[in-house]
Amino acid sequence: MKLKLSEVFFSIQGEGPLVGLPSVFFRLYGCNLSCSWCDTPYAREPYPFFEMEVEELIHYWRENFPRIPYVVLTGGEPLMQEGAIPFLEALVAHGAKPLLETNGSLPIKDVPKEVLIVMDLKPPSSGMEEFNLYDNLHYLTLKDAVKIVLKDREDFDWAVDIITKWHLLDKTQVFFSPAHPFLSASELAGLILETRLPIRLQVQLHKILGLK
Repeated sequence: MKLKLSEVFFSIQGEGPLVGLPSVFFRLYGCNLSCSWCDTPYAREPYPFFEMEVEELIHYWRENFPRIPYVVLTGGEPLMQEGAIPFLEALVAHGAKPLLETNGSLPIKDVPKEVLIVMDLKPPSSGMEEFNLYDNLHYLTLKDAVKIVLKDREDFDWAVDIITKWHLLDKTQVFFSPAHPFLSASELAGLILETRLPIRLQVQLHKILGLK
């Protein structure tokens, strides 16, 4: 089974529960959303892509990074492609520790339980709030995470309401990230501290380090 990809690279994981760990990234091509502050527009039409078989991707990882178990499927939106779940299943079968980054608009119920899921919730400023599939929240566990990228105070208040309504801090990890250049990390830190809730501030470490 073939997958469409935008790029394949090796870098430091800059976000989420595995932040700081060297990881192999497979950026799958195509996205069903169009967020106002998207930082990877090249992972969708009209930009180019290439195709590889799942077996080729597994071989690439095992041959080049035998000591690196952390394999990230990102996008775009990986779950748009029929081969994404079989690829995750194959990674698990070969001893990887896969991480799926998904925009939260497509069902995650068939993702293997061994896969660490980092799922977005889209706030008002993204222009994509209506596509949040809240049923997905029932499938997240404490190993997984919800990520919300915030542009302003309106987004922040919306996000706090959502995590309170869904009791997310009892179910999974919660990361708030500032949308550059609209909201600074220090401003967001102050807002988080005001809540007195165990929300984790996330900055994109890879960008601070000048990495992909």
